[in-house]
Amino acid sequence: MKTGNVLAAGALAFALSAGLAQAKIPVAPMDDAAKAKAEEAKAKAAAAAKKDAEDLAKAQDRVVAFYKKSHGKPEAAAKGGKAAAKK
Repeated sequence: MKTGNVLAAGALAFALSAGLAQAKIPVAPMDDAAKAKAEEAKAKAAAAAKKDAEDLAKAQDRVVAFYKKSHGKPEAAAKGGKAAAKK
C-alpha cells in the first residue's frame, strides 16, 4: 500500500515539474542595434535562399536536357500525341 502511494506521489511530482520546465522565459525587448542586426541577417538568409532556389532550377534544367538528349522522344508523342498514335 505504501509503495503505491509513493509511486503515485512521484508521478504527480514529475507531472507538475514537467509543466513548469516547459514554461517560457519572456524575451527581452531588442534595442535598435539588435533589430538592425536581425534584419540584416534575415535579408542575408533570404538572398541565400533565393540563390539556392536558382541553382536548383538550373540543375533541374540540366538534368531534363540530358534526359531528353539521351532518351529521345517517341515519334507519336512528338507529332501530336494521341491523334497521331490512333492513325
